[in-house]
Amino acid sequence: MLLLAAAPAQAAAPPLVVGIADQKPQMFTDPLFTGLGIKNARIAVAWDVLHIGWQRRDLDAWMAAAHLAGVDPLVTFDHSRRRGHTKQLPRPSQLAHELRMLRRRYPFVRQFAAWNEANYCGEKTCHRPQLVAAYYRQLKLACRSCRILAAELLDMPGMTAWVKAFIHKARLQPKYWGLHNYLDANYLRTSGTRALLRATKGQIWFTETGGIVKRRNHSKVRGFTESTRHAATATRWVFDKLVKLNPRRITRVYLFHWNPSTRHDSWDSGLVNIHDRARPAYRVLARVMARLGKRAQPHRSS
Repeated sequence: MLLLAAAPAQAAAPPLVVGIADQKPQMFTDPLFTGLGIKNARIAVAWDVLHIGWQRRDLDAWMAAAHLAGVDPLVTFDHSRRRGHTKQLPRPSQLAHELRMLRRRYPFVRQFAAWNEANYCGEKTCHRPQLVAAYYRQLKLACRSCRILAAELLDMPGMTAWVKAFIHKARLQPKYWGLHNYLDANYLRTSGTRALLRATKGQIWFTETGGIVKRRNHSKVRGFTESTRHAATATRWVFDKLVKLNPRRITRVYLFHWNPSTRHDSWDSGLVNIHDRARPAYRVLARVMARLGKRAQPHRSS
């Protein structure tokens, strides 16, 4: 009798984790937020945030609100916000020291991203993937129990070449990458996300994504209608199309952002408006959370 070995079962996709990327601590006590059952949030901080009084106080307030709400933070390092220092990049050992300081101040934080939009040429890291690779290696050594994202990337031309150079310099395949796939989301395409899937082997977290309501930042990217209706369509695209490209590797989605601060913000992709009324994209997210078993209750949109 010939015995045939059973083929190994394909690993099941992990449950999708959904979070919000926003800098405002008031989000954590908003009933619209608490009703969603979301327990993850991302914040981008200047790499030298703890050395500047007002920035440190703002971060303390955000962290305290997140911790009280039982929300798990993801902290992304970004350029300095000190006047005259915005183009100054830290040494790898210096960034690792800042991570250790953040861990001492907020011991519940165990998720970090090496650099925000590292391949964007508005950042000094644009042509220095080797430096970000050094950041990544040093951050991993600084906190062996932490999850460290190799970098957060924009889905723009040249992304995969940047990633390949990073991997070559890092001499390893990172377990986690961050992706800001605004182009895929708002053009209702999949090419940028597919490209990063092909170029990497680890998990991909959409650490910023979502539909754009209004831009006043003089962006040259055109070709889609900016509106609350469009933002809802783009948000559906993220969950129904982009995540499903590879659910075993695309494991997190952080929508950017919760709400605009003023009527004249340079960027508005908020899920709720300035009057704290739910927009159509919020209802999309509420349905996603309900499917995930988080007991989200849809609210009336405005």
